[in-house]
Amino acid sequence: MAGKKRKLGKNFFTAITLILSVGILLAFLFTTGGGIEMLAKIARTLRRPWLTAAVLAAIACWLLEGFELNLLCRHLQPGWKYFKSFLTGMVGFLYSAVTPFATGGQPMQVYSLSGMGMNTGMAVSIVTMKTLIYQVVMVLYALCMVALRLHYFQTSVTNFAFLTVIGLITNCLFIMVVVLFMVSERTTDRILRSVLSLLHRMKLCRCPEKRYEKIHNQLEAFHGASKIMGNSAPLYLSVTASSALQITLNSLIPFFIYRSFNMRGASVLTMVAAQVFVAMVSAFVPLPGSSGGAEGSFYLFFGLYFRSAIFPAILLWRMITYYANIVFGGVFAYFANRLKNRKQEHG
Repeated sequence: MAGKKRKLGKNFFTAITLILSVGILLAFLFTTGGGIEMLAKIARTLRRPWLTAAVLAAIACWLLEGFELNLLCRHLQPGWKYFKSFLTGMVGFLYSAVTPFATGGQPMQVYSLSGMGMNTGMAVSIVTMKTLIYQVVMVLYALCMVALRLHYFQTSVTNFAFLTVIGLITNCLFIMVVVLFMVSERTTDRILRSVLSLLHRMKLCRCPEKRYEKIHNQLEAFHGASKIMGNSAPLYLSVTASSALQITLNSLIPFFIYRSFNMRGASVLTMVAAQVFVAMVSAFVPLPGSSGGAEGSFYLFFGLYFRSAIFPAILLWRMITYYANIVFGGVFAYFANRLKNRKQEHG
């Protein structure tokens, strides 16, 4: 009975998330002059090969997620099958899409790996290391894009400097703290306590001890992961290269949509950079799927290119990169659950 209630609760939360996100998109279309008319016009002239490229890029991101997880899984358990890693990756996409700050993706990936036969400690290490590598690659990627296209976005996008600096500083601090913790737990502990104490005196942190315990536990997970995974440069380089390719393909989707609208003239590199910034800005929105923030940041960065077709572009972009994650993530999560149940039945 309790299990049924939890399941109903999850389904209800997912439904609310979808309704909220769809509502935001429909509001954009119906409250903006010409939004529906432009959507109808684009539908008649849509260039399908470019749209197919956008869909294939999204599918490739799913496959690469499974590939990266599988590299780490096979490092600890050589006989691990790619299909299990792919299912785990899709579970992560699903729960990242329906939980605030994408907080449900990683825990559910650990649960999925454990249910399919992976040792829980190993599962935590794999997901933790995968998350850390992806985060590092994303920050380095964003720094490269800032270096290459800084002047253009400074002069073309309102509040660009503020949004980018906040995103980069937050992500860089996170990575620096994790690396420092791995190198010297004692030094990190002192810094963490000092920072939280200062924030408490400034009345920016009400319960410093509780916050300390939460952050310390998360850092310990990363520290434990590094010990279990060991030092394997070829492994980490392979995962890093795959993550960079995954980010690139995901960042190309807006350009493919742009070309499918029979538009031309925009630089591929500039549009890739814009999507990287959109991803960084959206990450700070606390709503599931970054609802509102994702659409708003896309409008901010891509309105320059799509102009009057920006709202149909947002709709198509969200369908490919967000709603598809929920729909297909749900399908593959079902298969992952069946695989887990079969494993439990056979002991």
